[in-house]
Amino acid sequence: MRALEQQTTFGTEDILLSLCNSVTKVLNVATQTQIRYSGMVQRITKTCLKPDIGCFVLFDGGFSGLVVINFSAAAAMELYERYMLNMGMAKDELATVHTSDEVSNVMGELMNQIVGDFTGSIGRELQTHITQNQPKMLVLNKQVILSVDTHLDKPEARRVTFYTGRNNIFYLELAMDGTEFIQLYDFEPQAAVNPDEVIAQVNGGSSASGAVAEASNEHDDLLKSLGM
Repeated sequence: MRALEQQTTFGTEDILLSLCNSVTKVLNVATQTQIRYSGMVQRITKTCLKPDIGCFVLFDGGFSGLVVINFSAAAAMELYERYMLNMGMAKDELATVHTSDEVSNVMGELMNQIVGDFTGSIGRELQTHITQNQPKMLVLNKQVILSVDTHLDKPEARRVTFYTGRNNIFYLELAMDGTEFIQLYDFEPQAAVNPDEVIAQVNGGSSASGAVAEASNEHDDLLKSLGM
């Protein structure tokens, strides 16, 4: 029997690292640029949606939590343009302002891919299951404080700074219940999903116009629920 002190444990920072790796992996493939994140993580007391574009998604299952990504207008436009150009779109056909529905739609799609990759990684690495809701994107001109809609015994929150290929900045925030996974026996994680295949599957789905309309409806409903 393995001694207690020799058991491998995984805590909040390990889960955060898995999330950060999902962000860089998906965005690197989607934009064909180098996305990187700071080696320092910040402890925070609350999670917020901030200007210019904020995106959040809730997850539940083996543990509950909230993921928020706040993009500056410059960062959002860079990622949007690089992704669309990488998909073969002509530059003169792209949206020119970050408030465009098309930009929000694309950023929401990328967020969905990121969290999907993250939930898959958690399943492989920690042998637990978490589910996610549909990511919500908001173009903001003021800060909105968010809290996880569930009881957390030991809430913890972290913020990590990310840098795009042009050194534009965006921030990832994670709020979750303080938890620890203890490895009981050695096992081999399942094979990871290729992010290229994930992006190809998403792009082969519904038309852009339908997705924009759906995103717009969800955006309006969400603003109403927030009293905005």
